[in-house]
Amino acid sequence: MAKDKPTPRPRAETPKGFRDYFGAEVTARKAMLDKIAEVYHRYGFDPLETSAVETVEALGKFLPDVDRPNEGVFGWQDEDADWLALRYDLTAPLARVAAQYRNELPSPYRRYAMGPVWRNEKAGPGRFRQFYQCDADTVGSASVAADAEICAMLSDALEIVGIPRGDYVVKVNNRKVLNGVMEVAGLAGDDKEAERGIVLRAIDKIDRLGDAGVRALLGAGRKDESGDFTKGAGLSDSQIAILMQFVTASKHIERRLEDISKLPGALDSATGVNAYLASFQGSAVGREVLGGDASVNVFWNRVATQYLREIVGESAVGREGVEELESIAALLSAQGYGPDRIVIDPSVVRGLGYYTGPVYEAELTFEILDEKGRKRSFGSVAGGGRYDDLVKRFTGQAVPATGVSIGVDRLLAALAAKGRGASDTAGPVVVTVMDRDRMADYMAMVGELRQAGIRAEVYLGNPKQFGNQLKYADKRQSPIAVIQGGNEAEKGVVILKDLILGAKIAQSATLEEWKDQPAQVEVPRGDLVAAVRKMLGQ
Repeated sequence: MAKDKPTPRPRAETPKGFRDYFGAEVTARKAMLDKIAEVYHRYGFDPLETSAVETVEALGKFLPDVDRPNEGVFGWQDEDADWLALRYDLTAPLARVAAQYRNELPSPYRRYAMGPVWRNEKAGPGRFRQFYQCDADTVGSASVAADAEICAMLSDALEIVGIPRGDYVVKVNNRKVLNGVMEVAGLAGDDKEAERGIVLRAIDKIDRLGDAGVRALLGAGRKDESGDFTKGAGLSDSQIAILMQFVTASKHIERRLEDISKLPGALDSATGVNAYLASFQGSAVGREVLGGDASVNVFWNRVATQYLREIVGESAVGREGVEELESIAALLSAQGYGPDRIVIDPSVVRGLGYYTGPVYEAELTFEILDEKGRKRSFGSVAGGGRYDDLVKRFTGQAVPATGVSIGVDRLLAALAAKGRGASDTAGPVVVTVMDRDRMADYMAMVGELRQAGIRAEVYLGNPKQFGNQLKYADKRQSPIAVIQGGNEAEKGVVILKDLILGAKIAQSATLEEWKDQPAQVEVPRGDLVAAVRKMLGQ
C-alpha cells in the first residue's frame, strides 16, 4: 500500500517586498506618530480611520493603469464581480469620505490619518510594497490660508519629533506658476497634454539628473548609464530656454541675493533690497521686507516671487500663482515662520498630475553617508499640495482641498541617522522564578511594579536553569532582574540585579571599579518599588 505523501510545510518567510517590524521599531514609530498627532490636534484637525480596502473605481486616476486594476494595486474581484483593492494612499479614501459624508461633515473639514498603504510595484532595496503614511488635509477651503496652515503645521511636526531648525526646510511653489511658464513656452491647450506630462516628470527629476539631464528630456530624450533611452518632450530650443528659466530659478535667485548683499546698507534696512528690486520689471518697490531679521535670508521670498513674475510674463494663471505665493509668505511671516523654516522654492514641482495650486516639500538638509560611503543630503521626507479636482470625481462639483503626506519610514530613518530616535527601547523589569511553588509571591511583586507604572513581567519559561532566565532578560534588553530565593524570602528581602550596569562593568571595569559600583543590591521586600524606581533613574 502506497504511503501518502507528506503535506509540504509552508515556507517561513515574508512575501517579497514586505517586512516585519519588531518591538523597538514599532515603539519608535508609535512614539513619533503620537507626537505628530499632538501637533495636528493642536491645529484643530480630527483623526480619521478609513477602510484598508477601497473600490478600484474610488481609487480612480491614482492607478497607473485604470484598465488593468491589478497593475499598481493589490486588487481582486468580489462575489459581485466588483474590483476591490488595498488602498494605494490615504488621499483617495479621503476624497471618497468627503463625498460620501458631505452632508454630515463640517466644511471646511480638517482631518489627519495615519496607517499602512499598499502598492503592487517592483520591490527593491529600501522599497517596500507596504509602508506607513501620515497625512493631514483640509477639504472645502479655497483660501491659501489653508495651504499656509499646512506648511506651518508640517514645520511644527518636524521640530516636535526631533528635527531642529537648520536641519530642515519646507519648500513651497505653485503649480500655476509652472503652468504660466508652459503657456509662455506655447504648451497650453488640450493638444499639448502629453508634452506637459513629460515636462512635469522631467523637471521633477532635477535633483537626480541635474540641469543637463532635464534639458535632454525636454528635447529629444536622454540615454542613461545603462544605455536605456528615454524619449523626451521634443521641444524646440526656444521652448527649452523658457522652461530652463524656471528649472534654474533657484540659482538665479541666489545670484541676485549675492548682489543685494554687496549693496551699501542692503542688510541694514529695506532700502538696499528695494533699490535692487527696482531695477527689475514688475518689482514691488516700497513694500516692507517680510520678517525682522537683518540678513539676506529675509529677502529670499521677496526676490523669489519677483523673479517668478518675470518668467511668467503676461500669463494670467502664472501671475495668479505668484500672487498666491506672496500671500502664503505673508501669512506665514505673520505667524513667525520665515525663510529659515519655510521658503519659496521654484524647484518643487511634485510629479503627480492632480496638483492644481500650491505644492510643498519638506527636505532634511543634513548630510548622511550613502551605501558607497559618499556624503549626500538626506532629502525629502514629506510632500503635498492643493488638489481642487479630486472630490469632483464623485460629486461633479468642484471641492477645494489641500494636504501633506509624511513618509513615516523615511522620517524614522532620518531620526535614527541623527541619533534622535525613541530612547525608550529598554525591555521590562524581569521578576525571576527561583521556586515554582512560590509563583503567587512573584506575581505579587510584578503586580506592585505594574501598578506603580513600571513595565514588568514574570519569567514564564522553565525556571530549572537560572542562567537561562538571565539570558532571557538580556535578550529582552531588560534593565533589572528581580531575584528572591528561599533564603531571601525568609529574610524578607529581594535582590535587584542591574543588568545594564553589569554588562558595562563586565566589559571594561577594573576590580576596584567593580567594588565601587556593585551591579547587584539587596533591599527589603517592602522597598521593592522604590528601589527599582531609583535604579531606573525615575
